[in-house]
Amino acid sequence: MVSMEKDRLEWPKVRELMIPAEKVAHVQVGNPLEHALLVLVKSGYSAVPVLDPTYKFRGVISKTRILEETLGIEEFELNHLSDTTVNEVMDADIPCLKLDDHMIDALYKLIDYPFVCVTNEEDEFDGIITRRTILKQFSKHYHEIFKYV
Repeated sequence: MVSMEKDRLEWPKVRELMIPAEKVAHVQVGNPLEHALLVLVKSGYSAVPVLDPTYKFRGVISKTRILEETLGIEEFELNHLSDTTVNEVMDADIPCLKLDDHMIDALYKLIDYPFVCVTNEEDEFDGIITRRTILKQFSKHYHEIFKYV
């Protein structure tokens, strides 16, 4: 929680707000797009993290990227789903956060993404922080400050 201490604003750290890796749906770099689409549809998410076999973060795969890949000139070419791997289609240029980054760091990165992955110094996947979590924190902070006004 954001707290005021002796006229100093204390932002919570990402580690306090993130969803841990064990609770986050993900796919592996070598999975076929067919599997990734199944994970996305069954989980209800529009995108999920992509990890390598050692659980290092490598990127994000989304329903949009998969649909773009299967869209042919005049029709969807669904045979591409089993012939193409996640690694070939994923977005690899994705910002990440570290456990000791502050909520405000997350806010800046979440402007353009619904979630941002949290990694350690060896790029191992630790979890995600969502835009929803940050907005809830700001809402809580706002109401705490202004309930006495």
